[in-house]
Amino acid sequence: MKSQELQNVIPGFTHEAFGSQAVFRTSLNAMSYPGRPLEIPLDCALPSLGHGAAAALLLGLLDSDTTLWMSPSVREGDAGPWLRFHTGCQVSDDVNNAQFIWVAHSDSLPQISSMMQGSEDYPDQSATCIIEIQDFDMESEELVLQGPGIDGNCSLKVLGLPDAFVEQWQNNHRIFPRGIDVFLTNASHIVGLPRTTRISRKAKA
Repeated sequence: MKSQELQNVIPGFTHEAFGSQAVFRTSLNAMSYPGRPLEIPLDCALPSLGHGAAAALLLGLLDSDTTLWMSPSVREGDAGPWLRFHTGCQVSDDVNNAQFIWVAHSDSLPQISSMMQGSEDYPDQSATCIIEIQDFDMESEELVLQGPGIDGNCSLKVLGLPDAFVEQWQNNHRIFPRGIDVFLTNASHIVGLPRTTRISRKAKA
């Protein structure tokens, strides 16, 4: 990293081990119970751009063996140097080869099919995409979720979901065990969407 970037890097977790463990546990719970908004610990300074929950989640999940692609809004801020300094991750310009993808709410979602999908033999070699939305549980689009970790079905109200996300997700689900996993984030909460989850729009009355 350049010395000028180092001078401006803000702190990470107050206690690195405890902070990353707390975030990792929350991310596992989110994937175990798809569609359930969970508050994520924000025990760290946060970049000036991007949702705090997305930043804290990546701070807990990234390490020196991982690559991260960021959409323009967060890439232009202090998030990249901050994550590189505290995690050792590599920031990539190629969304097709990134293991983690951070899409700011104000930016377009890259095609899910262009992200790392894994293979039949190694489905774990796929991308995890963090997508910022405006909020949960508001008068907004209602999604119906089904699959492992869900008792029957559950509804999820999402404000600010990227255009065509549901259709792209349905294609992603069809190629299981390949495919990506997604976290939706607002300022303080995350929702896990593993590739095993089926998503449809609630039919209008």
